[in-house]
Amino acid sequence: MSDRRALNDIEQLDKRHVFGTWAYQSQVRPRQITESDGVRFTDASGHEFLDFSGQLMCSNLGHSASGVADAIAEQAAEGAYFAPGFTTEVRAKLGAKLAEVTPGDLSKTFFSTSGTEAVEAAIKIAKFYTGKDKIVSRYRSYHGATAGSISVTGDPRRLAAEPGVPGAIKAPDPYAYGSTLDPMQSLDYIDEMLMLEGDTVAAVLVEPIVGSNGILVPPDEYLPRLKEIAHEHGALLICDEVMAGFGRTGEWFGCDVFDVTPDIMTMAKGLTGAYQPLGATIVTPEIADYFEDTMLTHGHTYAGHPVACAAGLAAIETYQEEGLIERAGAIGDYLEARIDDLAEAHPSVGDTRGVGLFRGIELTRDAERRVPFGDREDKLSKDSNVVDEVADAAFAEGTYVANMINTLIVAPPLTITEDEIDEAITALDVALDISDDAMD
Repeated sequence: MSDRRALNDIEQLDKRHVFGTWAYQSQVRPRQITESDGVRFTDASGHEFLDFSGQLMCSNLGHSASGVADAIAEQAAEGAYFAPGFTTEVRAKLGAKLAEVTPGDLSKTFFSTSGTEAVEAAIKIAKFYTGKDKIVSRYRSYHGATAGSISVTGDPRRLAAEPGVPGAIKAPDPYAYGSTLDPMQSLDYIDEMLMLEGDTVAAVLVEPIVGSNGILVPPDEYLPRLKEIAHEHGALLICDEVMAGFGRTGEWFGCDVFDVTPDIMTMAKGLTGAYQPLGATIVTPEIADYFEDTMLTHGHTYAGHPVACAAGLAAIETYQEEGLIERAGAIGDYLEARIDDLAEAHPSVGDTRGVGLFRGIELTRDAERRVPFGDREDKLSKDSNVVDEVADAAFAEGTYVANMINTLIVAPPLTITEDEIDEAITALDVALDISDDAMD
């Protein structure tokens, strides 16, 4: 996000002493946020913004979930931390609650502190359980920044970390707008990959609906068939639900949209609505039983942190008590209609896609040839592109929307109203004039 404003004392202090993430540090321009409420947040200059992306697609409950905040305070007063060998009421109840809301017979959870750690646990568990070494993931994917999770990430941000962890293999994606392969043809490719790799692949790891690499929604039959292919070759299916989980799609999880139960599922972000850092990796009883007499050689000091678990339990109870999962599906239909209005009004909108309150607006400089404004390599560039400029213009209009490569990512809190959607769409309507003017 381009930014020429003068930094205040706190912002200068932060820039001097804190690393910015995924950034050339010379270009980091931190903005101090001083308050937030509902779907809005306010900076130190008093400028208010509508949060149309749930920050990094994680503030599913918005910024006023008092039940979660209260649960955090209560647990911190009762007991802020105990070693993982002990348990607490909130940890036990959150484990049971996850077994309740996740699909099928997923039943036993390892708690960590982030999505990347949840993926690390999933990779290790799959390898331990199967005795195999390789993980097949996809090119348009993001699974985290630690050694294992960045290795299975397809996003160009992985390149600086390569060669990475051995055995990470990339496959094509179900990307109807920007790939030479039909989405279902990409499954044939994965099938052949697994055959040629022989009996060496522990798991196929996918985001059921791809998040930061474009909000890619596969055909209804894609994920069920992918699970069949994995199992035919003796591999597990891992679903990374870090971004799509907890109501964003109008279902509890992205795989619920396709009625598929994976062997392993990872979660974070919406698990606490971003009120505390918490990740989770849940497995089937068969996998859980394997570790009854085989050591689970994995752990963290903060595994099952009581305050984080309190936030997770309270967040899930909030989703349930306020009917937010179902609400996201209903108001998601309204969001889809308003995004369609933008597509009709702006020729630079090349494609729109998504489910519920999890949607992408992909821009193009040539609608006939599907020429993008942004390329994958832009993730590593110091330069901004037209899509960055559109996001900046929306921000200037009072709406924060994240953009990744060539796509605006719309993932507001599940509490957003139709009037608030209209407000954000009005800002994007102004901002998209920039990309219209930049078309070939």
